[in-house]
Amino acid sequence: MNTLYVILGAAVGAPARFAIDQYIRKFTDKPYGIFLVNVIGSFIIGLTFTKSETIYDLLAVGFAGAFTTWSTFMLDIYLGFELKRYREITINLVMSLGFGLAAAYLGLQIAG
Repeated sequence: MNTLYVILGAAVGAPARFAIDQYIRKFTDKPYGIFLVNVIGSFIIGLTFTKSETIYDLLAVGFAGAFTTWSTFMLDIYLGFELKRYREITINLVMSLGFGLAAAYLGLQIAG
């Protein structure tokens, strides 16, 4: 049954990521959409870490696993190097890691 929960969560998470990123990219060429989904996903993972296996599988593994995206984050960093946008790359890396860690910590604190 856990596989079904992961599938259901992922079926919602991936389209949600795509929709949010595409919407934000209408207003900027900067990777703010991916930044946002990764921070939200970090919070969800922290929030559900101590929950039941079913909730964790549905929301953390399924939804947040499909909602967040390391590969797109890395592509944005690579493209920034290609375009010599070193300041933007640095800001993206520092803020993504910092806010992602803070969001996961906050989720754990709220859940705990």
